[in-house]
Amino acid sequence: MVILRGLIVHTPKNPFREAGALQAFSDGGLAFREGRILALGSFAEVRAQFPNASVQDCREGILLPGLVDTHVHYPQTRVIGAMGYSLLDWLQKRTLPLEAQLSDNKLARELAREFVKLLLRNGTTTALVFGSHFQGATANLFGAAEDVGLRIIAGQVCSDRLLLPALHTTPERSYAEQKMLIQRFHGRGKLRYAVTPRFSLSASEGLLEVCQTLLQEHPDLHFTTHLNENLEEIRTVAGLFPWSEHYLQTYDRFGLVGERSVFAHNVHPTEAELLRLAETRAAVAHCPSSNAFIGSGLFPMRRHLLHGVRFGLGSDVGGGTGFSLLKEGLMAYLTQRHAPDGVNLTPAHLLYLATQAGAEILGLGEEVGSLVPGKAADVVWIKPEPGSTLEVHFRHLDSVEDLLGSLFTLHGEAKVQKVWLDGREAPLD
Repeated sequence: MVILRGLIVHTPKNPFREAGALQAFSDGGLAFREGRILALGSFAEVRAQFPNASVQDCREGILLPGLVDTHVHYPQTRVIGAMGYSLLDWLQKRTLPLEAQLSDNKLARELAREFVKLLLRNGTTTALVFGSHFQGATANLFGAAEDVGLRIIAGQVCSDRLLLPALHTTPERSYAEQKMLIQRFHGRGKLRYAVTPRFSLSASEGLLEVCQTLLQEHPDLHFTTHLNENLEEIRTVAGLFPWSEHYLQTYDRFGLVGERSVFAHNVHPTEAELLRLAETRAAVAHCPSSNAFIGSGLFPMRRHLLHGVRFGLGSDVGGGTGFSLLKEGLMAYLTQRHAPDGVNLTPAHLLYLATQAGAEILGLGEEVGSLVPGKAADVVWIKPEPGSTLEVHFRHLDSVEDLLGSLFTLHGEAKVQKVWLDGREAPLD
C-alpha cells in the first residue's frame, strides 16, 4: 500500500460539457495497492483511512494522471525536425526511407526500446501507436512496451501502392501477417491490436477489404488511420476513389468507421463527414504541433464540438515536434487562438484532452485517464526545473488553474520526475 502526497489535479468530468470539471487537492493523498487506486482526497483524510501505508512525498511539483497519446508513429522518432516540407513530399523524401530500414530487426528493436522510453520520459502511459510496415518490427514494438509495462494499442501498418516498393504488401500477405500478430499480442496483458492502413491513398480496395475482414473476425480490435490531413492528399484520394462522396467514405464503405475507430487529423472535414463521425461515435486524434509544422492547417475544433465528434490529443511523432502532450496542449491552445472560429481553451480543457478524453476515445475511459478510485494507478509526478520560471510560478501562484496553465505554457521547464504504471514505478533511464 502506497500513498502519494502532493498537489493532485485531474479532470474526471468533461469541461466542454460541465463546469467544475477540474478537481484538485492542494495537499492531496492518492492511495493505491496492487495496481489500483483505492482513495483520493486530502492527505489527512487518506492517511487516516490507511494509517499503515508508506508515504511518498511529492509536494515539490504536481501529480497528474498518466498522459494518453492518441496518435504517434513508432518508426519516426528520428524524423522529428525535418523542416520545409508539406505532407506528401515529407513522406517521400524524409519519412518513408527511414521506415523502410525497419526490415532490419536489430534496428527495429533498438528503435522500439528508444520509442517506449521516450513516451515514458514525457509522462505518456497509454498510446495508440502506428507500428511498422514490417511484421517483425511491429512485434518488437509490442515486446518493448510489454517490457516496461506501457499500455499500447498498435498494429502493423499496411499499404500496397504509392509508397516506396519496400513498404508495399499484398492483401493476402497483410491478412496472414496481421492475423499472426493479433493472435500473439491482442489482449496479452496491456497490449491491444489496431488494424492500421496508413491511409486510403496508399491502400487499395482489396487491402481495405482485408481490414474489414479482420475487424469482422475480431470485433474487439481497434482501427486507426489518417483522414483529411492535407488538401493535396484529399484531392489524390478523391481521384483514387471516384465513387466516394468524401474521404471518410473510402473507409466507411468497408465497415471501418465505428466506435473503436480513431482518425488522425481531420483538419479539412466536410459537413457530411462530421455528421457520420458523430453518428458512428468514431473519434479524431487532434495533432496540433504536426498540423502546424507540416503546414496542414488549423483544426476546426468548434465544428467537431458542435457535431459531438469526440477527440483527444496526439503527438504525431515524427510530423509532430516531440513526445510531450503538455506541449501539444499548449499548441492546441495557441492554434485555437488563431483559428477563424477557435475555441477559447482553459487549462482544464487541456488537461482533459491530454488524459481522460484520450482514454475515452480509446475505449479505456473506465481504466485510465483520471485518478478516480478503481482505475489503474497510472500516475505522473512532474517537477519544475530548479531555478526556472516555472519553479517561480509554482512557488507563488495560489490558483491551481493558473498553475496548471503555467505548466502547459512552460512545459519545457518541467521534468517528469517519476511515472507509476499500475502502481509500479517505471524505469525512466
